[in-house]
Amino acid sequence: MTISVWILKIFREPTPLYKKTYLSLALWTLISFIIMFISFDPNNIINLDYANSNFKVLGLNIPINLEFAGERVPQNDYQIKENLEKEFFANKSWKNSSLSLFNKAQKWFPLIEPILKKEGVPDDFKYVAIIESHLSNVISPMGASGFWQLMPVTAQHYGLIINNEVDERLDVEKATLVACKHFKDAHHYFKNWTLSAAAYNVGIGGIQNALKKQNTNNYYDLLLNNETGSFIYRILAYKTLLSNPTHFGVKNKIKKSGSFPAFKIVKVDSSITNLSAFAKHIGTNTIVLKTFNPWLIGEQLTNLDKKTFQFKIPKNKNIDLSVYINDVFPQESIIDTILKTTTLTDTLKIITDTLKK
Repeated sequence: MTISVWILKIFREPTPLYKKTYLSLALWTLISFIIMFISFDPNNIINLDYANSNFKVLGLNIPINLEFAGERVPQNDYQIKENLEKEFFANKSWKNSSLSLFNKAQKWFPLIEPILKKEGVPDDFKYVAIIESHLSNVISPMGASGFWQLMPVTAQHYGLIINNEVDERLDVEKATLVACKHFKDAHHYFKNWTLSAAAYNVGIGGIQNALKKQNTNNYYDLLLNNETGSFIYRILAYKTLLSNPTHFGVKNKIKKSGSFPAFKIVKVDSSITNLSAFAKHIGTNTIVLKTFNPWLIGEQLTNLDKKTFQFKIPKNKNIDLSVYINDVFPQESIIDTILKTTTLTDTLKIITDTLKK
């Protein structure tokens, strides 16, 4: 007896109304389940909605054939898939930071990308700066600082100056060069860019020890601490978001990366006792000087060794400072910075002149 004949038989036979009602409900449930089963699409298991007032990200999916720095990400392993899903779908930072990161990337990637290329480091390493600092000169509780979150010992090892007046970790170009040296040093050991990126988080020695103890040469086979263990997966998530926004259904228009603002370089090999006077002497003001040379953290520059310092001054005097200030001075407002280095009269004049522009 077929199912259809059986159903017709039940409803034709004299059956109490309440029993027919129960049977109808059961039949409707069965039909609904069959329809859902037929229309099921495994590619649409996850359909998260991350939104803010400016854009929407809909229908997130992990891309096929993911790679980092030209090295293929294996996806035939359950644990790897689970780690990818965790970063792509469970990471709450997508909701609050995606639009901000798009804007930051448009400003800073044009400065970072040419340095990576010149140093022979794969372009994908620019996403390490996203993970480390969200492209801001932040300072960690452990003392790491800048876009690349360099520790003092590491920065000084590679030649950066750090003292009470100067912190070259806050110079994006110099910090990027140091990060490149670190990546290349790691690659010299591992001959693998994925392991080199992981070593940036936990150190070359940390990765070496893990590889030796666990008898593998593959990042994806390692059991690491939570931060290092998710490091590459997080990079892959942000790489996918920033390099292919349409994959995430981003509705707002994303501008293509342009070029960093043109600068003139002013070289100084002497001490500077009055920043306001110095800024005026080179044709700018203290706000511009501090914004585009955030490595100058003191109220003066003592240069007894006659070292040559290079100051960047934008050629366009009408440049919009507001789009850079929050990135280079996230810990304090630019006004606080200026008040530390100028008199009240000079500060008011600088602000007035800037507003006139």
